[in-house]
Amino acid sequence: MRRRTRHRYALLPALAVTTLFLATACSSSAPHAEPASAAGHGQPSTAPVRATDGTDRSLAVAAAPAAPATATAGPPGTGQRAHRTTLAVASYDSRTRRAVLSNESSPQRSSTATPSHSPSASAPPSPSGSSPGVAHRTAVGDVIASAPAPGAPHGLLAEVTKVIGETDRGTQVQTAPATLNALLGDATAKGDVPVDPSSFAVEKLLPGVKVSWAKAGDVRVGPKGATVPLGSLRLDVSAAVPSAKDGPVSASASVHGFVQVAPRVDFAYGGTGTGVAPGSAYLGVSGRWTSGWSVGGRAAATTGAPLRIPFATLHADPVLQVGPVPVVVNLGLTCYIQLSGDGHVTVDVEQSLKGSFTAGGTFGPAKGWTPVSFSDMTSTPVHASVTTAGQLKTALGAEASVGLYGAVGVTADLAPYLRGEASGTVVTGSPSTSTGTGGVKALMAWRVYGGVDLSGTLRLQLSVFGTPIIHRDIPLGALHREWKLAGGTLKTP
Repeated sequence: MRRRTRHRYALLPALAVTTLFLATACSSSAPHAEPASAAGHGQPSTAPVRATDGTDRSLAVAAAPAAPATATAGPPGTGQRAHRTTLAVASYDSRTRRAVLSNESSPQRSSTATPSHSPSASAPPSPSGSSPGVAHRTAVGDVIASAPAPGAPHGLLAEVTKVIGETDRGTQVQTAPATLNALLGDATAKGDVPVDPSSFAVEKLLPGVKVSWAKAGDVRVGPKGATVPLGSLRLDVSAAVPSAKDGPVSASASVHGFVQVAPRVDFAYGGTGTGVAPGSAYLGVSGRWTSGWSVGGRAAATTGAPLRIPFATLHADPVLQVGPVPVVVNLGLTCYIQLSGDGHVTVDVEQSLKGSFTAGGTFGPAKGWTPVSFSDMTSTPVHASVTTAGQLKTALGAEASVGLYGAVGVTADLAPYLRGEASGTVVTGSPSTSTGTGGVKALMAWRVYGGVDLSGTLRLQLSVFGTPIIHRDIPLGALHREWKLAGGTLKTP
C-alpha cells in the first residue's frame, strides 16, 4: 500500500487495525499471550470409539466431492446406520416442509414406498458407513442429510414424518427438523477443511470494492498486481467517508484498504454421551488473514452511535463429508468501516497486519455450550500523523455468522480499531523563562491506542448436533481490549 504524506506535527509509529473472518467472525486478540485455556482452540477430544464388536466408529472429515451423495439412516432400533443412498432431494418447500425425493438410479418408481430399513430396500451398510449403490426408498422415521438442493440452498437435515405419495418427480414426503446425532450416533469425527475461495457469493455494497481469489489450477491476480496466495479471498475497498463541515478541502476523508482471508471450517463430534446427546461437539471457523488499510482526512463528528459503512457481504455453504454424511456449514460475513470522533482531528495513517484466528462454539456435558475465541496477530509498523487537538476512532470490522443446514449457531461482531487523541496547550513565555520575552510555545500531547471489541452470541440452533436446547442465547461476552501503541509531547514554534 502506498505510504501517504506525513504531517509535520506528530508521527505515530504504529497502528493496530485488522479484520477477521472472521468469519464470521469471531475472534479476539491483543498483542500479549493468550490464556492457557485457549490452547488447542477449545476443540473437544474425539478419540476413536469402538463398538462392542470391535468396529472402529471414527469417521473421516474431508471436503465433499462436487456432487455429494445424500445420506440416510433408519429410525432408532432398526440397526440401519447412516449410509450413502441413491435418493436425492428433487425439491423442498421450507414453508410446508414437504420434500420430493427422487431415486437417481431407478427411473421406474413404484407407487408405494418401501421402508429403507427393509431388507428388500438396501443391502446392509459396510463397516465404513456406506452401502452399495442400489435403489433406495424412504419410510416414516428415516433421517435424510442432503447437500444444497432445489428449495434448500443451505442443505437439508430432516426426518420423514409421512410418506404422501408418488409424483412425476419422485416420492413426496412430509418432514420435520432432525439432528446430526440421529445420523452419526456413537461415531466420532474431527477435522478441518479449507473453504474454496471461489465458492463465496460476494455482494458489493460500495462501488470501490474489488474481489480476487486464488485456488489450485486457477490462480487469480489481485487488483494491485500482487498474486493472491493460494486458497485466499481478497477484498479491496476504496471509499470516501463524510468529512467534517469545517474541514478544509485538502482534508477530505477517505479509506483505502484490503482484507485477505484463507478460511477453514472446523468440525468435531464426540459420539453418544448422556442419553442420545453427543459426548462433545464443536463448530467453528479458523484460518489466516492479512489486512492493510489507510485513513486520511478529517472525518465528520458523530453523535450517538458510531458511523458504520458496510462495504461487502459474503456467503458460502461449504459441504463437509463426515463419513457418509454431507454436513453443510453456512458462513456469512458483512465487512464494514466504522468511524467515531469529534470531527476535529485530521489523520493520515496506514497499517499492515498478519495473523491467524479461531472462533466458534464447543459443547461438553459438564458445561454445555461455551464460546471459543482465539487469535494471534502481528502488525507491521507504519508511519502515521495527526494534526490539531481532538479524537478519532476508526475500525475495519466484520459481522460474522456460522451455522449448520441454514440454522445460525454462532454470531459475532469483531471490530479491531485504532483510537487516536491529541490535546494542545499554549505556554506564554516571560523574561525569566527560557522562551524569552513574550515568547509563545504550543505543546501538543498525543497518544494512539490499538484495540479490539468483540460481541456476539451462541444460539439455540446449535442444538442441531442433538445437544440439549439452549433456552436463551448465550453471550460471547463483551470483550474489550486496548493497548497503547505510542505517544508523546511535541513543541511547535
